[in-house]
Amino acid sequence: MEGFFLEYGNLLLRWLHVIAAIAWIGESIYFVMLDLSLHAPKGEHSKKLGVYGEMWAVHGGGFYHNQKYLTNPAELPADLHWSFWKAYTTWLSGFGLFMLLYLLRADIYLVNPASPWEWARNMNGTEAGILAVLFLVVGYNVYSRLCRIISPTVNHDGWLSVAVGVMMVVVAWLTTQIFPGRAAFLITGALMATCMSASVFFWIIPGQRRMVKALKAGEKPNPLDGAWGKQRSVHNTYFTLPVIFLMLSNHYSFTYSNEYAWVIMSLFIFAGAVIRQYFVLRHTGKNDLRYPAAGIIMLALIGWIAAPAPATAPAAAPAVSQAGSASAAASAVTVEQVHGIIAARCVECHSAKPTQPGFAAAPAGIMLDTTAETLQHAAQIKQVVGNRYMPLANLTKMTDEERAVIAAWNGQ
Repeated sequence: MEGFFLEYGNLLLRWLHVIAAIAWIGESIYFVMLDLSLHAPKGEHSKKLGVYGEMWAVHGGGFYHNQKYLTNPAELPADLHWSFWKAYTTWLSGFGLFMLLYLLRADIYLVNPASPWEWARNMNGTEAGILAVLFLVVGYNVYSRLCRIISPTVNHDGWLSVAVGVMMVVVAWLTTQIFPGRAAFLITGALMATCMSASVFFWIIPGQRRMVKALKAGEKPNPLDGAWGKQRSVHNTYFTLPVIFLMLSNHYSFTYSNEYAWVIMSLFIFAGAVIRQYFVLRHTGKNDLRYPAAGIIMLALIGWIAAPAPATAPAAAPAVSQAGSASAAASAVTVEQVHGIIAARCVECHSAKPTQPGFAAAPAGIMLDTTAETLQHAAQIKQVVGNRYMPLANLTKMTDEERAVIAAWNGQ
């Protein structure tokens, strides 16, 4: 019953997380479009009122006239709209999911027995969980300090962008060395999402509140409050597409289980950023095809890196006993032999009725109770067993001989 409640909690939190994220990202993308589509006001009345820019739009059977003031609107209504709860809800629900799915099972999902670093291989679940959370806390503080040191008055944002890009490459490399591949991608995405949400909480909203307070007091707002908020908002829009990919990456094991997973992750981050830049420029009337071209080149490079090596004719494969141990033989590997290993090492979780504590349903919906189901997932089985991602943390003690048998299997 405990497993069911964990799974149901996962469903509800994930639903909330997706809904909040769609609302936050949608609103963010809309305001970027609005901000970049503004034109100088044509009417003298608008100019006298201090209108910085305006945009006319048609939608939903009506016409809209959007106007933007920088820091000097003629009046400030009491029902001023604020945008922050969507950001906070997205982060809180996401961290709740991280706790439910990873921190509560850190010994399985966060400890990497294949790490090249001995101290990482020898961590227990508690240590791995603490380190994962520290990545979010320390990572945001490093990002925020880069903003304050490199471009404190928003006059060196180009160099700041380069520094943030380098930071993300370092994070991608570190997480893939310390944590299992799937967790590494998720933690990197969670760090970027933390930077986005924390920027709203610590910079964008406080700055806007100070501006509103000054205006209500009849004082001139500090223009840096608006500039800092704009700086973080711009970063958020370029983080958006990479974060979406990193949150979805757990469905595609060829990305996080590759030897060069940190390169794949970095390329996806930059590809998302340059593709987003194309749409940002489109709002200003520019159609610079170099950006989508660069994104496509990066995606093609990812495909080249992630593609499996061409299959070679398999050598004589060892036969497997019912218990799953390998012995030398000249016959080809059969699905029955592979399924014997699967039944011994994988079905505890990947079953219609998992027996592994904490699992109410098969992870990712992959069930391997029968030979037919094993055949259905042959390519995935060969990949995740071959790169040692599965079984998770090798809890069921799959041997190298058993992995060799699955590697020699032709999937039929």
